[in-house]
Amino acid sequence: MTFCRDEHVWIPESDLEGMSVDTLAVRAGQIRTGQLEHSDAIFPTSSFVYGSAAQAAARFGGEEPGNIYSRFTNPTVQAFEARIAAMEGGEKAVATSSGMAAILSTCMALLKSGDHVVCSRGVFGTTNVLFQKYMAKFGVETSFVSLTDQAQWEREIRPETRMLFIETPSNPLCEVADMAALAALAHANDALFVVDNCFCTPVLQRPLEHGADIIIHSATKYLDGQGRCVGGVVVGPANLMDEVYGFLRSAGPTMSPFNAWVFLKGLETLPIRMRAHCDNALELAQWLEAQPAVAEVFYAGLESHPQHALAREQQSGFGGVLSFRVKGGREEAWAFIDATRMISITANLGDVKTTITHPATTTHGRLSPEDKAQAGITENLVRISVGIEAVEDLKIDLQRGFSALEK
Repeated sequence: MTFCRDEHVWIPESDLEGMSVDTLAVRAGQIRTGQLEHSDAIFPTSSFVYGSAAQAAARFGGEEPGNIYSRFTNPTVQAFEARIAAMEGGEKAVATSSGMAAILSTCMALLKSGDHVVCSRGVFGTTNVLFQKYMAKFGVETSFVSLTDQAQWEREIRPETRMLFIETPSNPLCEVADMAALAALAHANDALFVVDNCFCTPVLQRPLEHGADIIIHSATKYLDGQGRCVGGVVVGPANLMDEVYGFLRSAGPTMSPFNAWVFLKGLETLPIRMRAHCDNALELAQWLEAQPAVAEVFYAGLESHPQHALAREQQSGFGGVLSFRVKGGREEAWAFIDATRMISITANLGDVKTTITHPATTTHGRLSPEDKAQAGITENLVRISVGIEAVEDLKIDLQRGFSALEK
C-alpha cells in the first residue's frame, strides 16, 4: 500500500472546526494507516517507494501529492504540523529540528540582504545572538528595543524594515507586549509580525488572533513537556509557510519522525499540564513576593506586574515561568540555587520537573555586559520554570535557598 496522507486523515479538518484547543490537542492531524491503529503511527524511514517510475516522477515534480524523502515529507512530522497548526488557528505549520532552527528557517526564507528587523531585547539570549551576529553576516540589520515601549518600536521603523520579532511573555523577565499595537505598526509598514509563543503555548495565548503573521515555538519546551526531545515549529499562512518549507527542503533543519511522534504525545496532555503549571507558578510567585530576601518578582499573574491587566486580556493563564532578584549579586544568586536539592539546576524550561537557572551566566551568558544591562539581566536574577510537583514541596526546597542566604 502506498501511503498518502490526504487519503488517511482520520478526522477531516472541517469536522474539527469550532472545537476547543483541548480537543484539537488530542485529535487534530490524526492519521491512520490500513492497520487502523489507535495511537499515532511513527514512520522511521528515510525514503518512500513508488508504484512506478512515472509515479516517482510525478511526486518529485509536484504533480501528485505524497511522500518522497523524510527530510521534507514524513507522515509523522506532517501529523504534528497539522495538530499544532490547528491548535494555533493557523493555515499551515513547518516543523524543524529545534526552536532556533525554526527562527533561522523563518529568517532565511523571508528576509534578504538589506532588510531590517526590529526585535525586542527581552528574548532568549541565543535569539539575540542569531540576529546580532549571524543574520548580520547576510546583510540583515537588527535594532533591539524595549518590548513594552511602543515609542521605541515606532522610532526604529525604517523603509527597509521587514520584520518585528518578539517573545511575549519575555524570557526571563515575563514582560508582556501589546500584540495588537505591534501588529498594526508592522502592517502599516509592510512588515511581518513574528511572535515566539513558547511561554504560553496555544493553550494560553493565540497570537494570530491578535494580529501576528507568524508564530514560533521551541517544541522542546512545553509542547513536549517532559524534556525528551529537541524540536521547533513555525505556524502561519500557507503562502509564507511554503517559503519556510522551501528553505527547510533545501537546507535540511528537519524534525525527525521519532521526535515528531514524541511531540504528538506531548500535545495530548498540553492543556492539562499548562493549567497545572499556571496554578503552581502563581502560588509560588505570591509566596516569593513575601520573602524578605527577594528584591523583586517578575510574573504577569501578580497584580504588581506592570502589564498584569494586558496579560489578562491577551492570555487565558499566566504561564509557568517566573524570575526574581535576590538581594545581593551573583554570589547570593548562586548560593541560593546551589542550596536547592529537588529542583533541577538546568537552563531548560517547560518541563513537568521544576528547573532553576542563573540567566546572566547561562541562557543569556553570551550577551555583552551592555546588552545584559539593557535587557535587565542582572547578576542577582534567578529564573524558575515551575513544574507540576506539589507546590508546598517546591516551597520547602526554595526555603533551603533562603536559609543559605542567612548564613
